[in-house]
Amino acid sequence: MQTSPIKKLLSSLLASVKYVITAISYGVMFALAVLIILPLFQSNQSIFSLFQPNQQQQAVSYARAVSIAAPAVVNIYSSKIQKNPRYGQNPVKATRLGSGVIMDSLGYILTNYHVVHNTDLIEVLLQSGQYYPAELIGFDIPTDLAVLKINSPINLPVIPQRDNLTSLPGDVVLAIGNPLNFGQTVTQGIISATGRIGLSSTSYADFLQMDAAINNGNSGGALINTNGELVGINSRRVTDDKLDIQGIFLAIPYQLAAKVMKKIIAHGRVVRGWLGITTAREYKGVVIEAIVQNSPAHKAGLLPGDRIYQIGEHKITSIPQALDIVAETPPNTTILFKVLRKNSSIDLPVTILEQPQ
Repeated sequence: MQTSPIKKLLSSLLASVKYVITAISYGVMFALAVLIILPLFQSNQSIFSLFQPNQQQQAVSYARAVSIAAPAVVNIYSSKIQKNPRYGQNPVKATRLGSGVIMDSLGYILTNYHVVHNTDLIEVLLQSGQYYPAELIGFDIPTDLAVLKINSPINLPVIPQRDNLTSLPGDVVLAIGNPLNFGQTVTQGIISATGRIGLSSTSYADFLQMDAAINNGNSGGALINTNGELVGINSRRVTDDKLDIQGIFLAIPYQLAAKVMKKIIAHGRVVRGWLGITTAREYKGVVIEAIVQNSPAHKAGLLPGDRIYQIGEHKITSIPQALDIVAETPPNTTILFKVLRKNSSIDLPVTILEQPQ
C-alpha cells in the first residue's frame, strides 16, 4: 500500500519540527551552562579550582586595621629625678616606659595610671617622630587610668572610636604598644572573656581578658579590633611566681575608659556615688548583709536582711548592677530604693554621697 503524498509531507514536517525543538533545547542548556560557569571564571573561582587544592588564596592580613590605628598610639616616657646616694654626684633620672592613645584632636591621651604616677616629667613620642612634654590632667586609681594632654601645632592622629561597640569572647583583637622600648609592636589574639563596664568595682571583673601578648611598655597602649577601632586600653598581665601562667592579659574596656576620661577632663578626677553597703548577696535583687555606720544606707534606714529589688527606675538583678547605678549617681542626689523587708514592700529615699577616697 502506497503512502499518500500528504502523509509524506506531514511526516517530513514533523521530523523538521523535532529537529528544531531538539536544537533549541541544546541551545538553552548551553546558555544556562554559560550563565552558571561564567561568574565563576570572572571571580577567579572556576570549576577547575575544585581539582587544584594547592591554588594560592588571598592571605589574611590585619595591615589595614593597624595602619588606621597605629599612628594614634604613642610612646610615653615618665621620668623621676632621684638623689644620687654618692655625695656630690648629680641627681639620677629614672625613666619608666609606657604607651598611650590619642583620643581626640585636642591632644588628650589615655594611658594607665601606673605608667605616670609619682613622676617629675612626662614626655610623649608620636609615631611621626615628634616629642612633646605632657601635662597630667588627672587620674583614677580604681581603674588605673590617667589622662594626659599635649599641645601640638600639627593635626594629631586620633584613634577610631565607636560608642556602641560591644566586645564578645572570640573577637580577634590586636594590641599595639612599645614593649621594652623596642618601638611600636603589634600582637594578635582573641578576647577570652569580658567583664562589666561600670564604675563601681576594682576587681578583674571589669576587664577584658585576651591572649594578645603585652609586656613592660605595652601598658596604656591600644587594643583594637580588625576594623582598627579602639576596644580597650592595655593594662596588665596576670603573673604568679609559683605558677607558670601564660596567655592571660587584661585590658580596660573602651566604654569604661572613655567614661572615666570624660569625668577626669570635666572634674580632674572621677566622682563616684557611695551607698555604704559592705557585704551583700544576690537573691531576686540584692540582699544586704552589712552596712557602714553613718553611711547613706545607714542614714536612710536600710537594714541587714533588706532585699533591694529596684533603684529609681531600674529593676535590680545583680550586685554589680546595683553598685554601678549608685556609683554613677551624682553625690547629694536622692534616689528611691524599693526594698522588701519581712515580706513587706518599703520605699526608702536614699541620699547618695561621694565615695570616700
